[in-house]
Amino acid sequence: MLIIPAIDLKDGNVVRLYQGKDDEKVYSRNPVVVARHWKKQGASMIHVVDLDGAFTGEPRNLSALKKIVQAVDTPIEFGGGLRTKDIIRSVFALGVKRVVLGTKAVEDLDFLREVYDEFGQGIIVTIDAKNGIVLTQGWQESSSGKKTAVDFALELKKMGFPEVIYTDTSKDGTLRGPNIPALEELLTKTGLGVIASGGVSNIDDVFALAKLGSKGLTGVIVGKALYEERFMLKEALNLLKTHKEEGI
Repeated sequence: MLIIPAIDLKDGNVVRLYQGKDDEKVYSRNPVVVARHWKKQGASMIHVVDLDGAFTGEPRNLSALKKIVQAVDTPIEFGGGLRTKDIIRSVFALGVKRVVLGTKAVEDLDFLREVYDEFGQGIIVTIDAKNGIVLTQGWQESSSGKKTAVDFALELKKMGFPEVIYTDTSKDGTLRGPNIPALEELLTKTGLGVIASGGVSNIDDVFALAKLGSKGLTGVIVGKALYEERFMLKEALNLLKTHKEEGI
């Protein structure tokens, strides 16, 4: 299971929000320094989100993204306001490994099919949900018809997507633990690979998620717990490796 550190960008700074909207805390004004730190800690991938883009529908932190991509050779996945093919192409041109789609993926399935046909597994969809209902527009609105996370995931599976990101927005930035039951339901009912996001507070949460690996959990995106030093990325990666080798 991958442990993927998150870099959330707002006004060019690295920040964390509470449930995606409140209590902004700036952790660094230099995203490149943060990216290099996660590389040094052993990250196999870094998850970068343009929060300004998520709220406005158009990326606003591409200059910071470009600097991150140029500074580290760790694969970068990037999302936030990517709602046209031209913008998606421009992001790939910067050297991003994988593009994360949210609102546009939910609202326009035809568009999603087109970009998946063009970019394949360079595209991954994030299913952002609260109480099982998919949210859009930077988590501010419920999806049309209040689509459930499971139903949306099944639509993605039919298109050919092998993996999704699942974020429980009520957990994000709260340090209250991940929503294990929701993840188990998604894994069981869809058979998709799932990257979990939201709520991880300590190393025990990471191991609880790792137990879902046999059901298809492929990774976990961690933000606040790492920035607040609830545990160290390098430590967690080493412990997971040891447990895997020992068959625990």
